[in-house]
Amino acid sequence: MLEGAKSIGAGAATIALAGAAIGIGNVFSSLIHSVARNPSLAKQLFGYAILGFALTEAIASFALMMAFLIFLIFLPSGTMAIRISRNGILSSTFHSPDG
Repeated sequence: MLEGAKSIGAGAATIALAGAAIGIGNVFSSLIHSVARNPSLAKQLFGYAILGFALTEAIASFALMMAFLIFLIFLPSGTMAIRISRNGILSSTFHSPDG
């Protein structure tokens, strides 16, 4: 049951990646149209396009991080978890089905 819920949650989180891809396409499509209308503003418009690309990509990175966290944090019993402590030391724990 938990595995199915994790898969549904991670799949829903990755839907945002498709939206980000569409957004990036819209940013650069608008850049091409704008430069075609007014080539003298190409430098300024390119800076705005890169800003739009970066903000859209940040949303995609956040959605991808959420999908990975759903898979890695909500562990079922009988699995091994690898964690990084605050000082950067790796530690592993095993969750047994017994508890």
